[in-house]
Amino acid sequence: MNAPPHLRPTDHVAIVATARSVEPAEMAPAIELLTSWGLHVEIPAGLYATEGQLAGSDAHRAELLQQAIDSPHLKALFFARGGYGTARIIDRVDFSPLHQHPKWLIGYSDITVVHSHLHRHLALPTLHATMPINIPSHPDPHCPALQSLHDYLFRGHCYIAIPSHPFSRPGQAIAPVVGGNLSILYSLCGSPSTIDTTGKILLLEDLDEYLYHLDRMMLNLRRNGMLQGLAGLIVGGLTDMRDNAVPFGRSAEQIVAEAVAPYSFPVAFGVPIGHLGLRNHALPLGTPVSLHVEPSGAAAINAL
Repeated sequence: MNAPPHLRPTDHVAIVATARSVEPAEMAPAIELLTSWGLHVEIPAGLYATEGQLAGSDAHRAELLQQAIDSPHLKALFFARGGYGTARIIDRVDFSPLHQHPKWLIGYSDITVVHSHLHRHLALPTLHATMPINIPSHPDPHCPALQSLHDYLFRGHCYIAIPSHPFSRPGQAIAPVVGGNLSILYSLCGSPSTIDTTGKILLLEDLDEYLYHLDRMMLNLRRNGMLQGLAGLIVGGLTDMRDNAVPFGRSAEQIVAEAVAPYSFPVAFGVPIGHLGLRNHALPLGTPVSLHVEPSGAAAINAL
């Protein structure tokens, strides 16, 4: 499939909600920012619906996403926020119109469901990046999350410099990136949205997990063969990890390093991607990037 075209001022984009609900005040800073970039931001009727924690019923959220997918004039869809709920609707949505009218689908965290499903079925490049819920009032437009989002959407430019990390493993890989939130990838194993990691660079990040559960998830990926054929591994934020009263005995980074120790592909730890606030760099998925890790542990990622 052809990659979606990069954005230009005057393009029309939309905000959609497939997981937790959002309020108008929470979306206002993002609408203001995207408008300042020259984009026409469309807010679907029903965006602010609620049903429990969710942004409306499953049928409602699927219908609004389908309407946005079906709209050929929209050039990008920004997922409002993560949380939980996207997996509940993914099988209700027909993504085939993207063959004719590809567009950028942008988000992270729970939106890993969409990224994975599209890479499995359409081979459509998507963008792992900050979401409207993360954009504060009067943000610094030059912060990494927003500058990198703008740079990639409008210019196709993505370069991430990564400081030295003791667990990084040297090497170089050029391959498409897949992955995202580890908890979501774990939950998708065995489903029609499971990603094929063979020959790919895998991105992993997560938030607020117990260390023993992190170990369980990494073991599951390894036992499913999802680590064996990797071209490389990008380890983003492992943010606010938790432990029990009796410590698990390994840090989050040690757990990941142990899981990939049998393999020889390059590994970059400490990559500023994931639940890191305005440090969350944008990274294209499903399209080749270069990953280079120096013997010192310093690394760089560059979109090709």
